[in-house]
Amino acid sequence: MAKEYKTLKTEIRLPYELSYGPVWTRFFEGMREKKIYGTKCEKCGRILVPARSFCPRCFVDTNAWVEVAQTGKLTAWSYINYRYFGMPTEPPFIGALIRLDGTDVDFLHLLGGIDLADLDKVRGIVHNGMQLKAVWKDERTGHILDLKHFAPV
Repeated sequence: MAKEYKTLKTEIRLPYELSYGPVWTRFFEGMREKKIYGTKCEKCGRILVPARSFCPRCFVDTNAWVEVAQTGKLTAWSYINYRYFGMPTEPPFIGALIRLDGTDVDFLHLLGGIDLADLDKVRGIVHNGMQLKAVWKDERTGHILDLKHFAPV
């Protein structure tokens, strides 16, 4: 005789506080000033955005700061049209990897400035390699979403 088990469906939330530390603090202070900062690896010369405390390739501390371009190219994107926990904004939205001009790694952010209501139309507009520029919020607080999104040039 098989035993039958009942299940309970619930949701668990885990509130927490995150300390930015000195590197992310400086990076987000730049956001408040409408600036994007990266760190430069003194060993391999790569410029990393968002800023990091060490180079993940060379494993050396990155102490050199550079202000980077607010333009770049789209390298990958994903159209999101459903809700999930912790989402950055209401759907539909596009999560995008952007290679800012003069940097050496992709920056994950939002792509905006286009009508997202019709996925087929979005597919006709959005393509890897397209030129993008930063669009800032009017009021900024030192948060990643002070940079509202990247829009087609």
